[in-house]
Amino acid sequence: MAWDYDTTRLPYKMHSEYLRKLFLNNELVQENFKVNKEKIALHDVTTPIFAVSTIRDHIAPWKSVYKIHLFTESDVTFVLTSGGHNAGIVSEPGHPHRNFQMLSQKNADKYLTSAKWLEKAPNYEGSWWPQWHQWLVKHSGEEVSIPSLGNSEQGYPVLCDAPGTYVFEK
Repeated sequence: MAWDYDTTRLPYKMHSEYLRKLFLNNELVQENFKVNKEKIALHDVTTPIFAVSTIRDHIAPWKSVYKIHLFTESDVTFVLTSGGHNAGIVSEPGHPHRNFQMLSQKNADKYLTSAKWLEKAPNYEGSWWPQWHQWLVKHSGEEVSIPSLGNSEQGYPVLCDAPGTYVFEK
């Protein structure tokens, strides 16, 4: 649970706008969020969506996250994982006592209420991460090589071993 003690690491303006505009005012759903001075809305997103929520999330309750189905014109794969806000997301393979439900729906499919989704979505033991990886592979182009960020031959010297020095800051 060290994640709880990590700081935001976002520029002040970005963090405050994120909290105010997207979290508090829900401007992306309300069709009031601006990108480059142009209003956009969640229903403008037409790419497939992989949405994850946790059964005991105190910040983003799963039934609220599930409403993504109502605000997009996209195919949605929705995952409901065991745990809370942090533990359900940071749920690496091999972590004991993890399980999840997952169901994909096409945009043209009939809407399922959260209660119906809960009845219909299959249960799986373990981490949801491998399913996410499979989804990413299915929805991605071909793999390409990227330069190593720690390759001094390409002008990127190694600064220090992972996880970095910021984890020691107080």
